[in-house]
Amino acid sequence: MSSATHSNPIVGHFIAGEHSRGGDRSQPVYDPATGAASRRVELADRATVERAIAAAQAAFPAWRDTPPLKRARVMSRLKTLLEANADRIAALITAEHGKVLPDAHGELQRGIENVEYASYVPELLKGEHSKNVGPAIDSWSEFQALGVAAGITPFNFPVMVPLWMWPMAVACGNTFVLKPSERTPSSTLLIAELALEAGLPPGVLNVVNGDKEAVDTLLADARVKAVSFVGSTAIAESIYRTGCAQGKRVQALGGAKNFAAVMPDADIEQAVSALMGAAYGSCGERCMAIPLVVAIGDRTADAVVAGLVAAIGRMKVGPGSDAGNDMGPLVTRAHHEKVSAFVDAGVAAGARLVVDGRGIRVPGHEDGFFLGSCLFDHVQPGMSIYQEEIFGPVLGVVRVASLDEAMALIDAHEYGNGTCLFTRDGGAARHFTDRIQVGMVGVNVPLPVPVAYHSFGGWKRSLFGDLHAYGPDSVRFYTKRKTVTQRWPAAEVREGANFSFPSSR
Repeated sequence: MSSATHSNPIVGHFIAGEHSRGGDRSQPVYDPATGAASRRVELADRATVERAIAAAQAAFPAWRDTPPLKRARVMSRLKTLLEANADRIAALITAEHGKVLPDAHGELQRGIENVEYASYVPELLKGEHSKNVGPAIDSWSEFQALGVAAGITPFNFPVMVPLWMWPMAVACGNTFVLKPSERTPSSTLLIAELALEAGLPPGVLNVVNGDKEAVDTLLADARVKAVSFVGSTAIAESIYRTGCAQGKRVQALGGAKNFAAVMPDADIEQAVSALMGAAYGSCGERCMAIPLVVAIGDRTADAVVAGLVAAIGRMKVGPGSDAGNDMGPLVTRAHHEKVSAFVDAGVAAGARLVVDGRGIRVPGHEDGFFLGSCLFDHVQPGMSIYQEEIFGPVLGVVRVASLDEAMALIDAHEYGNGTCLFTRDGGAARHFTDRIQVGMVGVNVPLPVPVAYHSFGGWKRSLFGDLHAYGPDSVRFYTKRKTVTQRWPAAEVREGANFSFPSSR
């Protein structure tokens, strides 16, 4: 259906430094707190995506040849602009995702830290040099840009995850086509405007809103040399296989089911406070959320459950625009129904629903997509609420007898994104961090998300590809190594042919 038939404002695309239209399909963008459509987003057709790729391809030669220091200065100016516009950006995040404003500001701040790290790119791109690897022969390596890169990002972090990708990609000399989630498009477009204001040349960053047609076009186009993706595991695996088959470099971050193990010696009050934010922050719509607590011993489990029940009773649930609320709504009605169905399934499977948030009503926002905090006890492996990623405010408690039993459960799960251990025992902590088969591990830290100068990524079916997101791995992902061996013999030296394989002997 043509978007021209709808009265809501249209969110288009950003191509070659200008707002652009393209595609004869659109869909509504909702305010999750009210349930009403606030605007419509245009869904790019193949021709629109190809136009964005062409703009990136045209901008690449000049941008690749721009000195890294000048590219870094653009990142520094962008950081300043993001900070100056933080309230505008956070308001857009909240209006389309639903997360509370302090959480939106926290997301933006984590993104800004990645922009700041990209501003160090002259240092990060320094290669290695060896003099006299042979007689009058020097050798060095350098890191060169790939060309056009693409990013496909999820609804739950409309600012942070794109800033994991394109700032480092363009700082390394690439150009970029970004396809954000069609559910939360507006903050991405505002940041693209700010990047242009910061001095990024037109065409270096392009934004196309769309769905599967846009993704398929990016994967099929030979001009796109690298693809970064964050989303569900099924789609991550498909994008990885498809992109690799097309000869592209691909990193695809998938789903998660993160466990928090609680030892009997843990500070239970501190653990409960940490678990509340990790489980219910952002309404559980985080790939690093904690949806399962593995309590070691019944006494530990009883104390954790009692503490969680009391803390849930103090939570404030309402529109994210009210900074005094602790939790906002889920992103769409369809997602609300999906998460509610998981709660139904947990009850049917025999888990004990200690706190039921399904009947919550927010005065004045009765049509919003609100689901209160849900807490299960006696969750067992094999239940859908144990096995599957729920992506909602649903926390389950699993009871085990020992740390080794807890670790066996964690290691047996198909996902290996994040995990944590609450304990006062240094030996237990070291055993846990050394042996657990998970990519990101916390000790008394429930959301062990690496800072910008480390890299983010899980193990097993949480990541497809060899290199993690942002940090040092991002420099390697968005560049290719070239090694040069060079000889300038003295003019008076003349040598005959040598048919032996070259060596330093």
